[in-house]
Amino acid sequence: MAYIPPHKRHSKDSERPTPIPESLARLFKRNVQLRAPKSSADRSGKIIYSNYAISRWFAVGLDDGNWDASVAHLKPVSVESIERKMGEKPVILVKSNLDSENNEVKGSPWSSVAENVLPNLLSSFEIARAETENEDLKEVKPTLVARFGKILFHGSSSVNLESVTKDGVSEMTLRNLKRSFYTSLPASYVGKVMAEVVPKIAVDFEEVKDVYHVKLSDSTQPDSTISCKCTLKDDKKLQLYKVELNQVRDMVVDISCPDMDLDLRLMLCHKRILTSLTDDEMQSIRNLIDSAVLDPDMKGGLRWPLGKASSGNRYSVVGVWHTTATAYQSSSMRLKVRYADRFDFRTGFGESSKEVVLKLKGMVSELLEHEVETNVISDMLKDKLRMIWQHFLYCEPYLT
Repeated sequence: MAYIPPHKRHSKDSERPTPIPESLARLFKRNVQLRAPKSSADRSGKIIYSNYAISRWFAVGLDDGNWDASVAHLKPVSVESIERKMGEKPVILVKSNLDSENNEVKGSPWSSVAENVLPNLLSSFEIARAETENEDLKEVKPTLVARFGKILFHGSSSVNLESVTKDGVSEMTLRNLKRSFYTSLPASYVGKVMAEVVPKIAVDFEEVKDVYHVKLSDSTQPDSTISCKCTLKDDKKLQLYKVELNQVRDMVVDISCPDMDLDLRLMLCHKRILTSLTDDEMQSIRNLIDSAVLDPDMKGGLRWPLGKASSGNRYSVVGVWHTTATAYQSSSMRLKVRYADRFDFRTGFGESSKEVVLKLKGMVSELLEHEVETNVISDMLKDKLRMIWQHFLYCEPYLT
């Protein structure tokens, strides 16, 4: 049966917010956390959530309503960059008495994960599409990505980490902890993905790209960050080729996988390419780009002479990334293996990481159809999650 998104249905009240599909209402209500209907960002201004973004967490095999506190526990790990920022060691969820010699996948966990995530995906996608269509944002690029790493839990004002690491942990306790997704992966994992996983999932080599991302603040848009993508010319100067607003998150689902070596994040997001900048605005941005000095000894690979990191009272350099990415693709997905060197001017923190990103572009193409077949999306999601379970969640221990 064809599913017609709510924003395409005829309604007498066009001012009402886009509703959740009635057929999905019961599933959608389970474990969903909706943010308040206003734009929100973290304190650094780097992470933006859309008006009705969905953000949630669950643990595979431990989310069936029969949580046994003795099944899993929290283990402190050392992550230098996180400890500098947070002032304490984060913890990860570890299954108790896990048989490390027999870590074969049991059953079909990807099926239950797909059923859990599907209502969120459909709802967040159609709401995001309705909002961007209403705002007539022609240069909007929706993206559905899978990220691999470890979910890190942090203490909060209501929960002290020391008190929850001594005994078994409850689901409620975990939900009350702050969390982040750590995407830095060991070199051995990245090498295995390129040498062994790429041939198995039938993606073809596309390109190797070396890019500098110069992050700018805009005093007229304090909650946004402008990302300027640049390549390096022969004279060691930057060549600007794209200007975008920072990524906006529409759905973030963090999935703890205690039976596997890595956790999973599924994220739906969109970004807008800036095509309507005035000549003066573009010149101000180009002046900042042209002032950059290549310096391999600096985090991010760039520095600015004193007084050259801002342009008038509007644009200022707030960060820089240097990424070298190897991309592979097929008709339904794009795999990116990248080395990233980042520096945040606002916090003074820099870090380097090796990351793997899987873009599920075939699913986005299907979701963009005006009459979405929910069973088709469900099958596609299960198929991609099965592939992820079989090829991307195995890794040697690297957080100790």
